[in-house]
Amino acid sequence: MKDLPHYFYQYFINLGLTEVASKYLNLAVLLVIVLIIIIISDFVIRKFLLNLFIKFSENTKTHFDDYVVKNNVPKNVAHIIPLLIALEFTSIVFVDFEFLENIVSKGLQVFSILLTIWIIRSFIKALRDYLNTKERLKDKPINSYVQVILIVVWSIGLLSAFAIVTGIPFFKFLTTLGAASAVILLIFRDTIMGFVASLQVSINDMLQNDDWITFEKFGADGNVIEINLATVKVQNFDKTITTIPTYALISDSFKNWRGMEDSGGRRIKRAVIIKQRSICYLSDSKVDELKQIDLIADYLEKKSTDISNYNLKNNINKDLLINGRNLTNIGVFRKFVESYIENHSAINKDMMIMTRQLAPTTQGIPIEIYAFSKDKRWQNYEYIMADIFDYIIAAVPYFDLEVYELASEFNSSN
Repeated sequence: MKDLPHYFYQYFINLGLTEVASKYLNLAVLLVIVLIIIIISDFVIRKFLLNLFIKFSENTKTHFDDYVVKNNVPKNVAHIIPLLIALEFTSIVFVDFEFLENIVSKGLQVFSILLTIWIIRSFIKALRDYLNTKERLKDKPINSYVQVILIVVWSIGLLSAFAIVTGIPFFKFLTTLGAASAVILLIFRDTIMGFVASLQVSINDMLQNDDWITFEKFGADGNVIEINLATVKVQNFDKTITTIPTYALISDSFKNWRGMEDSGGRRIKRAVIIKQRSICYLSDSKVDELKQIDLIADYLEKKSTDISNYNLKNNINKDLLINGRNLTNIGVFRKFVESYIENHSAINKDMMIMTRQLAPTTQGIPIEIYAFSKDKRWQNYEYIMADIFDYIIAAVPYFDLEVYELASEFNSSN
């Protein structure tokens, strides 16, 4: 082994070649031999480890080792031994070329750092893929954490490589970088903000994959398909993709529809605006006419009796309808709408059902429906809501009421 570095050198000298030629030929032969050893060892070890991992994964219950193989962890680990061989033989191959030995040695050290990073990267990706299959972790931004770890690993690796190339000790190099921390913070501003935001999003459970969100500032209205360190991708309902900075989720306001999807229904909150001048008291004949409507027949019967008894008991002069107690067309209409909603098959009866009169506006008096449909799917929800208001709007004339319309108002004023 002691004579190995100059074994071929002596051979070429004995052949009568010059010292310079013998040195270069010795270098070439040794380099070829070492390269052949490295290539063969890399091939054999890679095949051995890959087959070993495949057989091992086939005999285990966990799927983690399957992802280890899929992400080429065994292939990357197999490069370690050839690299060690190259480092060991560097001083032998370049025995007469100190300058080249120094360059190759540093190059191999840098390569060893990159290989270590690549092994860690492939292992972390395998771990990420495995964790994404866990049901309890599907709502966690695992990609964000993986990106942070990889950024840290790459930063340490590249700094170490730069320290090797320049010959500056690693810790002294870090001390020098401390003076440039402001510049570093500026460069990695979005990454740092994204990391902090992703932690807050995860801890506070603000967002999960497949959540339907509406973010008007960025024009997003659809399902979350990916949560990363710096961005959140939303597939809108028109199939376009909107990218939102992760830190915007904690600095701006957005709407998450998960609460609605997890509940027993989807809210219906819409109003019909009634013209104020169409509102009036109901005469006895009109009340008798409205008693033919099944939904409010019992209500009108009971209410009419109560009102008549009150007026008789208090000697109310009913020559004018304004005296005493009376039914109004808008009040009966409101009760009709409420009864209709309460009996509608698509409305969740276990959640709030309310028909209310809102404050008067310049257009009229809004009669608002507040209820929840059983079916939360968008298309079916829209159909249910349209079906309800088709019926209600068509029923308005039966109560001698009118729905406000701007065009009709403009025409009547002219």
